[in-house]
Amino acid sequence: MKLVKTKDNSDTFFNEEYGEAYHSLTGALEEAEEKYIKPLGVKDDQIILDICFGLGYNSFAAIEHAKHLKIIALEKDKEILNNLQILNINNTYNKIIKVLAKEHHYKDGSYDLQLLFGPAQDTIKTIKEHFDIVFLDPFSPKRNPELWTVEFFKEIFIRMKPGAKLATYSCARSIRDNLKAVGFIVTDGPAVKRRGPSTMAQKPF
Repeated sequence: MKLVKTKDNSDTFFNEEYGEAYHSLTGALEEAEEKYIKPLGVKDDQIILDICFGLGYNSFAAIEHAKHLKIIALEKDKEILNNLQILNINNTYNKIIKVLAKEHHYKDGSYDLQLLFGPAQDTIKTIKEHFDIVFLDPFSPKRNPELWTVEFFKEIFIRMKPGAKLATYSCARSIRDNLKAVGFIVTDGPAVKRRGPSTMAQKPF
C-alpha cells in the first residue's frame, strides 16, 4: 500500500486491490469529523458500529468527541491494520486505535472497543448488540458491492435501536434505494468539499 498525504495533512493509504484510497484526498480526518461525527450527533454513552474500520479514523474521531462509548468495528484487511501502526496522530490514537488494531480489543474506564476481523457481511451476523450510531464506510459500490446490498443493509437495520442513525459518504441513487428498501428514512448529509451530499439514514422509532 502507498502512503498518501491528504489536504488536511492527515495520512491515508491507497489500496491497490480496490484501486482506491481509504479516505477522501481532501482530508482524511476532516471526512471523519464532518461526514460522520457531527451529522450523526455522536455523544457520551452511545454504542457505535464502525463498518470498515480501516485506519480507525471514524472511531478515533468519536473517541475524541465523546466518552463512555462502546464501539464494535468490522475490518477484513490485516495489511491496513498493520500499516496504521506507522501513523503518529496523537497520544489517543497511539494508545487506543493502535492497540485495538493489534489486539482486537481495548477497554478502559471510558471506552470499550472490539474489532471483529473478517468480511463484514459475515461478521455482522455474529453481533448481538444494538446500536445508536452506524458508520458505513466501505470502498465504493463499484469496488466493494457486497457491502452496499439490500441483504447487508437488512443485517445493519435489525441491529440498530429505534431512532438510531447511519451515515455514509455515498449518495448514489441505488444505495439510497437499497437503504429505503429495508425501512430506513433517507436524507441528504453534508457535502464536504464535493459537489454531491453524503447520505444520512435513520431507523424509524
